[in-house]
Amino acid sequence: MNAKAFSLALFSIVIWGSSFAAIRVSLQGGYDAGQNVLVRFSVASLLFLIYALWPGTKFRLPQTGDAVRILLLGWIGISVYHICVTFGMETISAGTAGMLVGSGPIFTALIAAFVLKERLTGLGWLGLGIGFIGILFIAFGSAGASLTLTSGALLVLVAAFATSVFFVFQKPLFARYSAIELTAYFTWAGTLPFFIFSPGIFTALQNATMEAHLSALYVGVFPAAVAYVTWSTALSMENASSVSSLIYLEPAVAIIVAWLWLHELPTSLALVGGVIAIAGVIIVNALGRKSRSVSRKTAESSI
Repeated sequence: MNAKAFSLALFSIVIWGSSFAAIRVSLQGGYDAGQNVLVRFSVASLLFLIYALWPGTKFRLPQTGDAVRILLLGWIGISVYHICVTFGMETISAGTAGMLVGSGPIFTALIAAFVLKERLTGLGWLGLGIGFIGILFIAFGSAGASLTLTSGALLVLVAAFATSVFFVFQKPLFARYSAIELTAYFTWAGTLPFFIFSPGIFTALQNATMEAHLSALYVGVFPAAVAYVTWSTALSMENASSVSSLIYLEPAVAIIVAWLWLHELPTSLALVGGVIAIAGVIIVNALGRKSRSVSRKTAESSI
């Protein structure tokens, strides 16, 4: 991965890692999950609208053939992901949510193997197996000593899968659109379903704490807008698997920020699972791929 793509992707990971604690603060400060996600992405959508309408900005409209794909990817990568993460975090800690989302490269590797024809070695399949064992430890450890699979953990796992689909299938669109154009269209498309949570939003805005408001504003500006642009820019420079492998750093950021901000730590079992899952991701991405006989460009353009 070249240095610019690495720096942009790493910036996104640090910002996204901090978002779990910020979402938790908003949920504890007066917003319910649906209202929280609506406010965050209303802010992000407004920022992209201002940019698109700014004098001198060249903003291309989607081609007819791309409109449905952009709409579907916006629903998967924005709507499904953020609804599942936010509602999931009503019952699990910020650090645990970060570790489950950090399992995303495992799903990305599977999708890349079947869609992009990225062949895995024996070590690669072993890494996937180790990674899924780690996910099970995190998920079952999210409930503490009871060793039950909570609905919150399941929702965040669905989110991790959704974002993997989103990262892989948006790749061919970079041949026709800039990173900020694509991110804006995905954000606008993904924000539309959030308006089902609008009842009671004005009451929540009046009653929520200042810390909850500031946290929602922070997530709307940085994780929901800026970090998606920098991540898309990195994706446009490198293949989806290489960039997505950096997601294994996100749990560490999430845990550290949650500890410093909320004095909250995942359970011991979940932490062990996080270490196992990260080990699996590293094995897959560092040792688990064979050289492909077709070029990356050809394979990705066939999605």
